[in-house]
Amino acid sequence: MAAPGDVYERELKSLLAGEEKAVSKMVKTCSSMETAGYMRIPLEPFLVIRAAGSLGVDLVALRWDFSFPIEVKSSSDTTLHFSKSQRLIEQADRMLDDCCRSHLVPIYAYRLKGVRGDPWRVFTIPTDHQFKGRHAILYRRMPKIGTTSEGNYVMHWEDGMKLSDLILYMGMSDYSAERPSELIGLITGQPR
Repeated sequence: MAAPGDVYERELKSLLAGEEKAVSKMVKTCSSMETAGYMRIPLEPFLVIRAAGSLGVDLVALRWDFSFPIEVKSSSDTTLHFSKSQRLIEQADRMLDDCCRSHLVPIYAYRLKGVRGDPWRVFTIPTDHQFKGRHAILYRRMPKIGTTSEGNYVMHWEDGMKLSDLILYMGMSDYSAERPSELIGLITGQPR
């Protein structure tokens, strides 16, 4: 029998891979905007690999424009305190170090159980590292995992970006605009 978290890893893997059955099931209780996001992913799916435990991440999503490691968390509580487990803290620190070396944005995907609409929220880990290219733009756009007054990481589900919004955001352009300044304005929401 699979561990409870494995169910959500498989769900996220199927969604990012654009599997029709998973997408159809997900959008049943989604708003029209959330549905639009999820319906886009079959047009530009990721190759998603379930990572071996030694990597310290659950999934690796690969596509022509973005690639990132993903750590999947699920809970029926809207807040996840990393301080509850030393392993969670060490895992986040190791993931951030590895991602900074390769200039990949680390993604935490937080699945809230028993919620209608898009149950997935995504975050990244706060850092002063300067990411490169599209990953720098993605990092600036992504909500960061919070920290407590003691300096411990904490994720508040409601503060994350909807997975459906992330999918829409990543599909905004194929980066073939003739004028790069217009493209940057489109992505950042700031006119150039």
